[in-house]
Amino acid sequence: MDNRVALKEVDNVEIISLMDNTVDFNSANPNKEVHKVREWTRNRKGIEWTKKHFRLPFAEHGFSVLINIRSNENHHTILFDTGLSPEGVVINAKRMGIELADVECIVLSHGHYDHFGGLVNVSKIINRKNLRIIVHDDMFKIRGVINPDGSVRKLPRFPSGDQVAPAKYMQTKHPTLLLDDLILVSGEIPRKTDFEKGFPEHLEHSNGKWVPDPSIWDDRAIILNINHKGLVVISGCAHAGLINTTLFAQQITGVTEIYALIGGFHLTGKDWESRINQTIYKLEQLKPKIIVPMHCTGWRGKYAIRKSMPNSFIWNSVGNLYCL
Repeated sequence: MDNRVALKEVDNVEIISLMDNTVDFNSANPNKEVHKVREWTRNRKGIEWTKKHFRLPFAEHGFSVLINIRSNENHHTILFDTGLSPEGVVINAKRMGIELADVECIVLSHGHYDHFGGLVNVSKIINRKNLRIIVHDDMFKIRGVINPDGSVRKLPRFPSGDQVAPAKYMQTKHPTLLLDDLILVSGEIPRKTDFEKGFPEHLEHSNGKWVPDPSIWDDRAIILNINHKGLVVISGCAHAGLINTTLFAQQITGVTEIYALIGGFHLTGKDWESRINQTIYKLEQLKPKIIVPMHCTGWRGKYAIRKSMPNSFIWNSVGNLYCL
């Protein structure tokens, strides 16, 4: 296919949940890929560091994951989204002993404030002139949402280039390979399904007035290809639709096996909960080995996934480490 990209395989991937809507530090999880925050920090940092420095991370209505990949001698670290609050991701990283200065690249899933809220402070912590922040043109739009009473709630603006300096924005709409071609940013995701219809109440301010913007074309995902396992697809909110996102990942990589689906699936709220059953039906056909619904999936969506795919489902907590 003309738009297929040569995404290289990686040997293994580690994903740390830096910010999500929920914390659960005590529930047992039989899945060997999941490591609770008290466990992995103690094992990696040592008992003395843990006693002196470790604090439990907290949750907020936002999303951020740290992704570490290894392939042969190559080791890369990227940050996908930066949560809601200005300091949340920075504080959680410090509590878990994570060095944000190791981040080589930041990718933003889309231009909503619960995904870019910590961007300015995170970029200052990293403080690297060659730090790239991967964005889409539409993230800089003036955006809003229609309230139930018909009024418009204006959303916070995306940070300017000056606010994130010395980091630099890299704008792209197309599938983009990063860091030795081991990480793929999906680019704009085609809308193929008949039930994933975007965000009906979403608006943009253009030519002096509010106009409909339901598609949210800046919504992108991270795609990884693990040797002998298959694709890992990580979505921030999946405004394009979880199924559309996954099908596009298969299309542009040529890899059919789905190993893990992780992130916000946007199955909560009156406009999205009606899509749960159709989403579940398609997920059962895709047969992911691991599925970790986060952030905007909602308890109804999570419950339905758990009921349908009990052996694949994992309930996320801020601080979870996934070794894939």
